[in-house]
Amino acid sequence: MNDNVFRVRLWGVRGSLPVSGAEFQSYGGNTICIEMQCGSHRLLFDAGSGLLPAGQALKSEGVSDFNLFFTHCHYDHIVGLPYLPALFDPHASVTLWSGHLAGRMSTRQMIGEFMRPPWFPVEADICRASINCRDFRSGDVLVPYPDVAVRTGSLNHPGGAIGYRVEWGGRAVALVTDTEHKPGTLDPAVLDLIEGADLFLYDCMYTDAEMHRHVGYGHSSWQQAIRLAKTAKAKQVAFIHHSPLRTDAELDTIQQLASREFGGAFTARDGQVIDL
Repeated sequence: MNDNVFRVRLWGVRGSLPVSGAEFQSYGGNTICIEMQCGSHRLLFDAGSGLLPAGQALKSEGVSDFNLFFTHCHYDHIVGLPYLPALFDPHASVTLWSGHLAGRMSTRQMIGEFMRPPWFPVEADICRASINCRDFRSGDVLVPYPDVAVRTGSLNHPGGAIGYRVEWGGRAVALVTDTEHKPGTLDPAVLDLIEGADLFLYDCMYTDAEMHRHVGYGHSSWQQAIRLAKTAKAKQVAFIHHSPLRTDAELDTIQQLASREFGGAFTARDGQVIDL
């Protein structure tokens, strides 16, 4: 393994609901799950349906020690958690982090709420891994490993959501999903997370033309992603949280339009690997 590799693997980039079918083959249909590999360290962000292939890949690679961070706990971001193989491996160590419910519900309580009957056949105590639940508040800097810093910030989403910025080896990657922008403004919290980033992944559920029909839904647009990237001098921006209605052809069109405005913009796909 290259000890200097900062690799981002996209296991799920769809929003709201997993989809399948002929119109969704190129970009995929799994909901949000992002892996960041910092040398020998593995960090996962969100437990959407993309966590199943992510967990299988980690198992095949012999990885049994990693951290999983939740942006929030809406269905599309947690549905894959009970299917993470490592949870049932007595030799695995999994640390779960959340901060969007700070002061209202702990990470352990959150897991216990949705991983139990009648929502799921068994309770979380069936897990055999060493599970460590960590709580934080927005704005905290998390240190999952001595050489990895994870900065956090609040996003504009119903019920709250957390954005993350991972800094390692002189590089930075930010995950900013499930956030709604106000037209004509740039969110200072988002700008702080993505400032000078080598890559940031951004919620592009809608287009600017669609935003007025979805006020209060808690999502943003690909055009806003480009405005943010230019202002923050980020090198690359990946569009994620695609609408479950957005077909491959429509996402291809967005890619073409976006690349004319910002050379570092691209429409993310399930299974995509980005080395920084």
